[in-house]
Amino acid sequence: MLTKRVISCLDVRDGKLAKSIQFQGTIDIGDPVEKAREYYEAGLDELVFYDITASHEGRGIMLEVVRRVAEQVFIPFSVGGGLKSASDGGRVIEAGAEKVNYNSGAVERPEVLSEAARAFGVQAVVLSMDVLRTTPTLQVPSGFEVVTHGGRQRRGLDAIEWARQAEQLGAGEIVVNSIDADGTRQGYDVELTRQIADAVSLPVIASGGGGTCEHLREVLQQGHADAALVASMLHYGSHTVAEIKSYLSQQGLAIRSSPPAFVSTRAK
Repeated sequence: MLTKRVISCLDVRDGKLAKSIQFQGTIDIGDPVEKAREYYEAGLDELVFYDITASHEGRGIMLEVVRRVAEQVFIPFSVGGGLKSASDGGRVIEAGAEKVNYNSGAVERPEVLSEAARAFGVQAVVLSMDVLRTTPTLQVPSGFEVVTHGGRQRRGLDAIEWARQAEQLGAGEIVVNSIDADGTRQGYDVELTRQIADAVSLPVIASGGGGTCEHLREVLQQGHADAALVASMLHYGSHTVAEIKSYLSQQGLAIRSSPPAFVSTRAK
């Protein structure tokens, strides 16, 4: 049985850890490198970093943050925000990340997924999509529309069809973030996640809305997700990695266990 993963999402703005609700009212809440190290030492499975203003501001990725994380954290982590080409992804990989996340750049130029897959391997290429519920139309028959640039631009692109296309192009994993649920701590969009997970054969990571351990169970089981992203639950200290994993295991899910006494192996 394949194990389910628990992943933390760290949004970064101007080098600082940031948090928002439905992409609005963003505030700074700490140091992303310190939080990454804390979660690593707590036994988290993976990390995802997003430079949340890079695409909107038209600038490059936060390579210095990536390097600092790679020096102190020894679990897989991916990085996204502002990536438009395979060479952009190459700089992120060289700085120490295991995976590269394409979002707005892939919508604008889908072939970047194929280029990155050839350069780094399918397993290192992640498509992230921000999705908004809307009234079904001919363009968006599912009622789930892809938006880009930090939720600022609606694309008239159906999320389910975009997931299928991304798989054909070379994405090895998909992160599905519900803007409607983002930061609310009211639960993931289980329907959205399930529709995408059932449409592709790739691992699908649910994002947006996690507030309780039960929310993770719902999206991992009913939403058919392979992993769940958590942010507020850990950032604000309402839950620990151990509590989340213990609950999910008790509910019958195959979860990677957290070591009982995790010893950091990072360089002194």
